[in-house]
Amino acid sequence: MDGEGPEMADPKWPLLSGLAGSLAVMIGSFGVGWLAPASELRRYTLFIWMRTEILGVVISIVLLAFGGMLLVRSWLRLGQSVRVWGSRARKATLAAFALWGGPMLFTVPLFSRDVYSYIGQGRLMHEGLNPYEVGISALSNYYQLGADKMWSEAPTPYGQLYLWIEQFVVWVTNVQPEASVFLFRLVSLVGVALVAVYVPKLASLHGINPHRALWLTVANPLFVTNFIAAVHNDALMVGLAVAGVYYVAVHRPLLGIVLVTLSVSVKPITALLLPFLALMWAGRRASWPRKVLYLLVTGALSLGLLYAMSLPNGFGFGWISGLAAPGSVSIWYAPVGMIGMMVSTLTASVGLGWLDVDRVVFNLGKVVALGIVAWQLLRGTHDRLVRRMTLAFAAVVLLSPMIQAWYIVWLIPFFAVTGIRDDWQVKTLYFIVSFFMIYGISDQLDVFPYLQEGDNQLALAIARNTAALIALLFALYLIFIDPKTRKLFRPSGRSLLARVFP
Repeated sequence: MDGEGPEMADPKWPLLSGLAGSLAVMIGSFGVGWLAPASELRRYTLFIWMRTEILGVVISIVLLAFGGMLLVRSWLRLGQSVRVWGSRARKATLAAFALWGGPMLFTVPLFSRDVYSYIGQGRLMHEGLNPYEVGISALSNYYQLGADKMWSEAPTPYGQLYLWIEQFVVWVTNVQPEASVFLFRLVSLVGVALVAVYVPKLASLHGINPHRALWLTVANPLFVTNFIAAVHNDALMVGLAVAGVYYVAVHRPLLGIVLVTLSVSVKPITALLLPFLALMWAGRRASWPRKVLYLLVTGALSLGLLYAMSLPNGFGFGWISGLAAPGSVSIWYAPVGMIGMMVSTLTASVGLGWLDVDRVVFNLGKVVALGIVAWQLLRGTHDRLVRRMTLAFAAVVLLSPMIQAWYIVWLIPFFAVTGIRDDWQVKTLYFIVSFFMIYGISDQLDVFPYLQEGDNQLALAIARNTAALIALLFALYLIFIDPKTRKLFRPSGRSLLARVFP
């Protein structure tokens, strides 16, 4: 990849700058990433200084914020270096993933501490307890595991396959936090590998350039940070789902349905894909009686496999009761969440707070989402089934009162394989990636609570605001000032700045 060629300019500088950003994120994580209270890393001098001294924490925040946004710029610049999306672009994208994702294998968990809940649930399994009935507070010294307190009483929403993985990891590592985190990262890498293999294949089936789809997905900073640095089990869920959709599309429906069912047994949200795969299996000219038959057969196969997986420990479909636990809250940037909060505030201001209208708004959002799912399922051409499935999936995610960054990453591979045009669609993706990187960088920081006397929350607020400000300024630089990247954000031939200040 040295020199220039017909397909792309030399990608060396985007690759190296992304590596620098990833290394900065890794080092920053030592000071503000999530460490379990029982972690042995807390005894090392470097970690003690970076986590308990104000200068160390400030340096960590600056490295994390600057490094994260440098990854965004490197991803954009790598895409700009491509003249023709061919084999050289594919090699550069895979090199980017290796260089940028490599350091994140060794980060302290960032942007989320869900991985510590995986450890706790694995301990529950290892000790013969049912994680669908009890939270991790049933364990002795559960607080030392480092999980968010919301998991103390909440049942797990994960499926049987991931519970087995959690149990295996805990058994192998004997609940050692760092070793457990690393093994969970390797599990996530399996999901990432599945995405890297099957996104190009599925894109080609839809007449979409496979190399561009790969760049939009696996080199994407949201993908790398959420699936590797944050260690989300969603990586395995998405990888199995993409592989399953591919096999149904190439007329191997049984294998595809098994893979998607395994995805459901990681996180049940991908059950939404099964009806669309049933229609794909039924065939292009299938009558409605035939479609209904294949819907029933697909449902029976999937439920039968899930039931069989539940037999060894007798948990059954207990995960259904756990689905509401993490999703029962709202957030300000989710459209439905924002509307619910605004309406609730207005009614409370006139003494009608007891009406609980925010819940009404949230439920209306779910009803609308289900309506969109039904519409996409019943109307449309066979050739667009995967796109219809993607739009239905997006409706469920985007009309929820809670949207996490990794929820967006669920959608990116499916939109990439069915087509993200090089117009407002890809510009929207650029803005979404920038927004969630800024939010993720500032949202969850593990700041030592005794750095500041008095109100300990003030220290955390200052840290988060500092991270957000650095990331936001970097994003504004990319959009309005950077002579290279600002071109990407120009709508209709004019810069955004020109539109705001004509």
